[in-house]
Amino acid sequence: MRALRRKFRRAWEFIRLDVAAVRERDPAARSVAEVVLCYPGFHAILLHRLAHFLWRHSRFLLARWLSHFNRFLTGIEIHPGAEIGEGFFIDHGMGVVIGETSEIGRNCTIYQGVTLGGVSLEKGKRHPTLGEGVIVGVGAKILGPHIIGAGSRIGAGSVVISDVPPGCTVVGVPARIVYREGQGRVDRPLPVTFEHHKLPDPVEAAIQALNQRLAALEREISHLQEDAARERRKNG
Repeated sequence: MRALRRKFRRAWEFIRLDVAAVRERDPAARSVAEVVLCYPGFHAILLHRLAHFLWRHSRFLLARWLSHFNRFLTGIEIHPGAEIGEGFFIDHGMGVVIGETSEIGRNCTIYQGVTLGGVSLEKGKRHPTLGEGVIVGVGAKILGPHIIGAGSRIGAGSVVISDVPPGCTVVGVPARIVYREGQGRVDRPLPVTFEHHKLPDPVEAAIQALNQRLAALEREISHLQEDAARERRKNG
């Protein structure tokens, strides 16, 4: 009985933190009641936690049926074998797919259309691992058993096919690092900030670098032409 009470308290704490995550990260959430009644992302994680409990106790068919019902109800597909930490937030969420061996750390956030997918037919680890505080933008795909370091951000529409170090921002297809913070051990919850419109644009940066180089070459050519003209006047 004591063990059952501990499990109940732990489950309640997870639910409380999941609700708090929605209220902290979505300015449209006005009350706990609104989150509980009107947020499919919260419904999806709540049903997943029940399905995952069944999965861990070898009730595989029932767990898979519950995850299937979860997808029908919310449009979010989470395999019951996926390990998901507390404070998880799925914003909007339609089309989200989270594979069987995915591992998601505390306080992560993902947006609609995200896929945490596998690229192998092997039975072992084949889906991504997200560290604490990772944010995955709209429509991003993380494919394979790659580790996304704590505090990293995956830009909207990116396709990640390799590991991402902690504290990095990656964008593009395939995704590449465009910003890197100082790396270090995570000793406290990471702040959640994901301003999509402020993500670096590597294409724009490359064009700006080319323009700067072109301007420098034009100045150098102009100086050479002036030197040549002076030399001609001097010798003429």
